[in-house]
Amino acid sequence: MAGEFLSWVITIVAAVLIAMFLNRFVLINAEIPSGSMENTIMTGDKLIGFRWSYLFSGPERGDIIIFKFPDDESQNYVKRVIGCPGDTVKIEDGKVYVNGELLEENYLKETWTVATGPYTFEVPEDSYFVMGDNRNNSTDSRFASVGEIKRQNIIGKAWVRIYPFNKITVIKHQ
Repeated sequence: MAGEFLSWVITIVAAVLIAMFLNRFVLINAEIPSGSMENTIMTGDKLIGFRWSYLFSGPERGDIIIFKFPDDESQNYVKRVIGCPGDTVKIEDGKVYVNGELLEENYLKETWTVATGPYTFEVPEDSYFVMGDNRNNSTDSRFASVGEIKRQNIIGKAWVRIYPFNKITVIKHQ
């Protein structure tokens, strides 16, 4: 009887330790508090991101990343990478140009009318320019409160939507 009880205790402790390890070093949970990524990711969705996605390489344009909000690192933000280190991002009349080429953005929620430019951003080395897919309702790199995202603040790549349960899907990156 004591052996069976000890076996259960060891199993439970091992499961808890494995879960803690995965949550701290492999996976990241994120909840979407606003409509800034609609229609790709909706308000209230819960995501799992993969912390090791950028272990050997940096994010690529089109990736949806989870990062620490620059003004309050207790908050995780989720946005799409638009510009990579060394890129020039130009926004004019609601269109985005990266290094002089028009960026095709079939993931946008709607035609955007807020902060449509003209702006030009030089993305520093070791930083990324990010924007939400719902440009009319997104606080992103266009605004000084966010600015460019330092590589060290990127936690991982959004991987799968786990809630609501009827919409469990792998996150599509461009």
